[in-house]
Amino acid sequence: MNAITMKCVISALFMLAMSQVPSFSQKIEYSKSDSISVERILADAVKGRQGQNRMFYFGKKFIGVPYVANTLEKGNHEHLIVNLRELDCTTFVETVAALSLCDAENRRKFSDFCRNLLKLRYFDGSIVDYSSRLHYFTWWAEENDMNKGLIREITSDSYPFTAVQKVSINYMSAHPDLYKHLKGNPNMTKKIAQKERSTSGKIYRYIPKSLLNEGKDRLGIIHTGDIVAIVTSKSGLDTSHIGIAVWQNGKLHLLNASSIYKKVVLDKSTFYQYSQRQKSQLGIRVFRLAVD
Repeated sequence: MNAITMKCVISALFMLAMSQVPSFSQKIEYSKSDSISVERILADAVKGRQGQNRMFYFGKKFIGVPYVANTLEKGNHEHLIVNLRELDCTTFVETVAALSLCDAENRRKFSDFCRNLLKLRYFDGSIVDYSSRLHYFTWWAEENDMNKGLIREITSDSYPFTAVQKVSINYMSAHPDLYKHLKGNPNMTKKIAQKERSTSGKIYRYIPKSLLNEGKDRLGIIHTGDIVAIVTSKSGLDTSHIGIAVWQNGKLHLLNASSIYKKVVLDKSTFYQYSQRQKSQLGIRVFRLAVD
């Protein structure tokens, strides 16, 4: 084999290797077990899903996984973190949505999952710095709905969307000491505050929690597998929790990474019962993955 041929072979092998990893250049933090789990779950879905709603099918795979907060607040610089071993409410929904998108695309490599997770988690699907992350759910929903078309909001001007939220967010910039990348970093805090101001004042309709005890005849607009975001009265925040809606025995339930149970659960309590115990919860906004 001459030098030119050898060079071509090396080049081809390099391109093949590069095709197996995400095309972005930022650091990816993950364990070997994460990459193995992603590819196993996606491979099993080829025969195992059998027409089930994707968000529900993949969400059930994580029941029992420990709830751990702040798993994305690692390192000195923002980077893509994949962690299927510990989940909070947001990383749970993002992980399930990324798997669902891979399944819909019939792309089943870990690199495919990373691309979709990056797309879901960040403005424009790219990382510049800490402010690139979709920290507030309103940012996450708007970016992945209107700008990327990955999800769509389920809403209307009539029943059951009878309540209105005027978004007013400033929690992060008002409490920088609670965030590793904002503490002692006034420039980054200013960037976050600027984005907060651009969102504040927007108005969205939601289903008040008093209606969550209704059955499918009244709340049929919500499907099993829909992403639900709980609107909150807490100052400076838009939502307090997110999860996946599930109909069981004619009542809505919540599949979620629960700080109460300290793990991912399909709550035995109805969504109505759960929300009645949380005084700051006002109701829910509803979203559906575009591929479901």
